[in-house]
Amino acid sequence: MRERRPSHKTRERTKPAVGAAAKRVTLPRALSKLGYCSRTQAERLIAESRVAVDGRTVSDISAWVDLATAKISVDGLVIAAEAKIYLMLNKPRGLVTTRDDPEGRPTVYDCLRDFDIPHLSPVGRLDKASEGLLLFTNDTEFAQILLDPVTHVTKTYHVQIDRIMDDEGIAAMTSGIRHDGELLTATAARRLRQGDRNSWIEVELDEGRNRQIRRMLEALGTECLRLVRVAIGRLELGELPKGAVRALTEAELQSLRRKTGIEKARRN
Repeated sequence: MRERRPSHKTRERTKPAVGAAAKRVTLPRALSKLGYCSRTQAERLIAESRVAVDGRTVSDISAWVDLATAKISVDGLVIAAEAKIYLMLNKPRGLVTTRDDPEGRPTVYDCLRDFDIPHLSPVGRLDKASEGLLLFTNDTEFAQILLDPVTHVTKTYHVQIDRIMDDEGIAAMTSGIRHDGELLTATAARRLRQGDRNSWIEVELDEGRNRQIRRMLEALGTECLRLVRVAIGRLELGELPKGAVRALTEAELQSLRRKTGIEKARRN
């Protein structure tokens, strides 16, 4: 297809309007929000002059569009917004949280083979050795807000350790432990149950530092034997079998939205 470069007039028309920030986004972000592709893929399509806005080819990746009114097409086909999907997975241990792994290791997407949904992404991560509740969605706005530290959505973990956790250890986790120059703090921690040589504790976090719980335990000279995420906000893993996937109920989704302030923002 012959390249058509946007005119000066087209560029002026696609600048963001004052007071319309909620609906006006860059063209790559628009393609991502509509669930068509990632922003990186969108930038490549735009640079190749394969994207049109209101019938006019746009090859400027910094162009802005109004999602509420713009008619966006790729290779002549108009893009419609995908239905929003919200799933929970009980992640088994040993899977990496990525779509494609360079080392060929099994990934969480192996559990989603029965779901033919493009552009479905995990909300946050669980490392290879961790288990439990992992959310997936194609609603990028919802995912970003849920992960934003400002919203303080609590994540709850059940953790098996190689010793009996004492009161000093519990107090240290909630008051803050310094590891590699970084202060790591749990919102709450308590003992759940114990055996002769190991025990289970419950830990709540409202931030997502890399390997936070494992690093805190390491600083206490304690080995993490198992780490299972059992809840995000009031959304609980429940009895979902290992490796199984289900859709969130409307009540569960509304609870998360209220926690993040999404519903309040929509009403305003």
